Amino acid sequence: MPASLDWKNSGFGIYVHWPFCQSKCPYCDFNSHVRPEVNTINWQETYLSELSRYHSETPGRNVDSIFFGGGTPSLMKPSLVSNIIDKISLLWGIKPEAEITLEANPSSVEAEKFMAFKNAGVNRVSIGVQSLIDKDLKQLGRLHSVKEALKAIHIGRQTFEKTSFDLIYARQQQSLKNWEAELNLALSFDPDHLSLYQLTIEPNTAFGRLHKNGKLMGLPNEQTSGELYHTTNSICSLNGLFHYEVSNYAKLGHESIHNKIYWNYGDYVGIGPGAHGRLSNSKGRYATQSHSNPDKWVKSVRKSTGESARTLISKPDQADEMVMMGLRLSSGISKARYQKLSGKKFNEKNLTNLINDDLILVEKGFIRATESGRAVLNSLILSLLSD
Repeated sequence: MPASLDWKNSGFGIYVHWPFCQSKCPYCDFNSHVRPEVNTINWQETYLSELSRYHSETPGRNVDSIFFGGGTPSLMKPSLVSNIIDKISLLWGIKPEAEITLEANPSSVEAEKFMAFKNAGVNRVSIGVQSLIDKDLKQLGRLHSVKEALKAIHIGRQTFEKTSFDLIYARQQQSLKNWEAELNLALSFDPDHLSLYQLTIEPNTAFGRLHKNGKLMGLPNEQTSGELYHTTNSICSLNGLFHYEVSNYAKLGHESIHNKIYWNYGDYVGIGPGAHGRLSNSKGRYATQSHSNPDKWVKSVRKSTGESARTLISKPDQADEMVMMGLRLSSGISKARYQKLSGKKFNEKNLTNLINDDLILVEKGFIRATESGRAVLNSLILSLLSD
């Protein structure tokens, strides 16, 4: 397979970023903004224009996945979601088995609206529950209650082919015993897919500023965080959800197709404020980034393009990106694919050392991180890629 077609190893997706929320969570560093009103007509024109522009660069493809992320995409009008999906279908064609995901917050969930999203073409919903304890939801700045979260999960499962929800752990004053009880409660609903994230304190957030000033108390130490991580893996495994990616667990056949496109280093169009993309053509592979400010993005699209930057990725850098993304997956990375992209083989001494340290497995031409390896993934990758 020519290098320009390497993306075919993983597929082709479309990411649509909706940058608006009802409020800004104190831990969130995503490109999200609080707006009382949004002109849907203007935003629709802008999204459809960008889709047409990207199609001119990627003709002859079919779409494996569409993902509406944010922000809070469940605040979008279902008609806008429908028109975007219809445009994508008209331009590229959507595969019959394609996954079309929309992120939702429980506070914005209504049964009628979920049904309207389904009628628009959405077949998977990802619900930002984050906690099943009311006081912790308030601490995380969430607007919904546990009752609303459980109702949203119930409506989602009744409405869509697939439903996932998110939880955050390693929170303030959270003990291992309390997390075990909360996770078991989540698993009692027999989910097909869970995203379970350790709380990360990002610098440009309200939590980040509090932490810098020594005012964010009760965070777990490194040892406790490790125990929380390994306990999470064990409990999910006992309940039939395999750990297919660092922060994601699913029953077989319910893994996120869209996110696997990212992690397997496929191609994806990223449209909307702050969206990133990876696009391949005969000249090479490019990293794209859109303007973060919503107003600037709209104005830029109307002039020519919403992109703020486009960078040609060298073959060695493509190989490194493939490793960094692919080792997040339980399936791992192909040694042959790495060699084809980078023009060199992995350092055998590094491989041997990592195997002996029980950080990786090498089987049938693939390198996979062990559970211990995933817990220290960044340092593992540095060791693997060093000369």
